[in-house]
Formats: sequence, C-alpha cells, structure tokens
Amino acid sequence: MNFEKALEALKQGKKVSRNGWNGKKQYIQLAKNISYATADGDIVNAEHKTIGNKAIAFVGTSGVQIGWLASQADMLSDDWNIVN
Repeated sequence: MNFEKALEALKQGKKVSRNGWNGKKQYIQLAKNISYATADGDIVNAEHKTIGNKAIAFVGTSGVQIGWLASQADMLSDDWNIVN
C-alpha cells in the first residue's frame, strides 16, 4: 500500500511497516497521551494546538523513538503493509 493508506491505518490504531526496511520487527504506530519529565523533574503533558497529544513512534531493534519523520523514499514508496 502507499503512504497515504499507511497513515490512515496508523490513525485507526494499526502498526505499519515497509518491506524495504532493513531491520526485522521494525514498525511505526501512533503514540498517544505523551508526557515527559523536565530536567527539574516537572511532568509535562505534550499537548499541541493542531495535533493534540499524539505522535508517530518508530519501534525498532534499539527501542522506541517518538516523533518519527518519514523520508521522501518512505512517502513515495508503495511497499507499506499492516503488521499483525
């Protein structure tokens, strides 16, 4: 599937990945209810005016990365699929 369909699947709560990704068991999913601790120990609820409290998370072999950004290759590829 293409990137547009992959984004729709993400918004529906599904995990998606590309066939072209090198690592096994790598995928992206929508993260919600994001918060973080400041250096002073304060907890901040990450709320954004237009997207609310969510971001795309990349789950890979080294752990989870919040705020994944698609490359041009990711956006133009048709090898996206839903992960079960």
